[in-house]
Amino acid sequence: MKKITNLVYALVMLMLVSCNDFLDKSPKYAVDPETTVTDDVAVALTNACYKALQSSNLYNQRMWSLDIVAGNSLVGAGGGTDGLETIQASNFITQSDNGMALYMWRSPWVGIGQCNIVLTSLPQAEAVSESIKNRCMGEAYFLRAHYYYILARLYGGVPLRLEPYNPGESTAIARTTIDQTYEQIISDCKNAVDLLPAKAEYSEEQKGRACKDAALAMLADIYLTLAPNHTSYYEDVVDLCNEITNLGYDLSTCKYEDNFDATINNGPESLFEVQYSGSTEYDFWGTDGQSSWLSTFMGPRNSDFVAGSYGWNQPTEEFVGQYEEGDKRKDLTVLYDGCPDFDGKTYKSSYSNTGYNVRKFLVSKTISPEYNTNPNNFVVYRYADVLLKKAEALNEMGQPNQAAAPLNIVRKRAGLPEVSGLSQDAMREKIIHERRMELAFEGHRWFDMIRVNNGEYAIRFLQSIGKSSVNKNRLLFPIPQTEMDANVLMTQNTGY
Repeated sequence: MKKITNLVYALVMLMLVSCNDFLDKSPKYAVDPETTVTDDVAVALTNACYKALQSSNLYNQRMWSLDIVAGNSLVGAGGGTDGLETIQASNFITQSDNGMALYMWRSPWVGIGQCNIVLTSLPQAEAVSESIKNRCMGEAYFLRAHYYYILARLYGGVPLRLEPYNPGESTAIARTTIDQTYEQIISDCKNAVDLLPAKAEYSEEQKGRACKDAALAMLADIYLTLAPNHTSYYEDVVDLCNEITNLGYDLSTCKYEDNFDATINNGPESLFEVQYSGSTEYDFWGTDGQSSWLSTFMGPRNSDFVAGSYGWNQPTEEFVGQYEEGDKRKDLTVLYDGCPDFDGKTYKSSYSNTGYNVRKFLVSKTISPEYNTNPNNFVVYRYADVLLKKAEALNEMGQPNQAAAPLNIVRKRAGLPEVSGLSQDAMREKIIHERRMELAFEGHRWFDMIRVNNGEYAIRFLQSIGKSSVNKNRLLFPIPQTEMDANVLMTQNTGY
């Protein structure tokens, strides 16, 4: 029978997690090196693949901090050197020692390493049932694709590590081209689509796992990212979005605010979320944290709105000014002078350097009474995003009238009038605007900006709001200096 090797044991013994409670993905036990890989062991190994997503280096801070880099908001925080690495990134003056560039580089590789363990251990695991094997491998393919997709968009072509590291092996691996990196990402994502069950097929206990719906959404996102140089991909995006719709999604039955309600995690609009339990058993600042940071970090500073209230991520005047009259999302997304009270408390513009704070992720003290008790998940893919992807693809195919249909579904929920009769250029601007407002502070804006017109949109917009140091080279982050020092084959991105 297939056994877990000493190498695999060494890599995962501190990362394995309870297979009885998927939401609490934290260390519960170690696996003896001679343990047979059974269904339970396979699930535990797979659960460990999700761990890096929860990190502050990814979705618990750095991914939503990209909205600051994109110009939607300012760091805020406590001033001085607090958030200095993000301030540097948002002003496009980073160097290879920048902390944000280092932090976002690190966690994906941890996740990739865990996925490699699953994908090499399970194929010959005779004691694992076929259904569990397929699902676990599908999850690992999905997550490996996702981790590499994050790296590719932030850093360009990266080394491809597709096997577990063995002690004594060289750690020096050269970067692949961006095209080779994407070939691997697409291959992994397609494998995930083939192997994963649909979200509706999961039991209540298993909700939150990667599913076919999410894999289809990520593949559509990948194709949309590559489509400016591969225009045939636009048709693929439309087909993938239609396939997701056919799985039973209907935005008219979903409330916008439910996506950010800690009592409705993994709701009907959600395709994939990073899971948090809010458990205080683990250190808030440690690698095993089970509390979401968003409410704690984004709560208005010097207020008593939520537990923590560190005052990060303050929306700009320019961003708030983009809301159309009657947009219901405004009062659900930002706090501003005169806005509806939050949890019985009146907002003061003096709480923020800009006069605004993010509202959509705040969690009442009745749900999260302490700074380290927030159980709110982070939504990575949701159906409104899918509809807007479809609209963008249709418009780029020269069909602005057809693109209006999915766009107007999103606008209708927001309480906005339908659009019609727009030219392709006008529709492009309308769609990117709609994505900005619908998905605000969810970590999409930066990637949207650098995708449109191969980054020219990002440069034009950022310069319009005073980011004079931005240029084409700065649309990628620098490879961290620590990686450059550790890997003799690593090369730096142009301009750093």
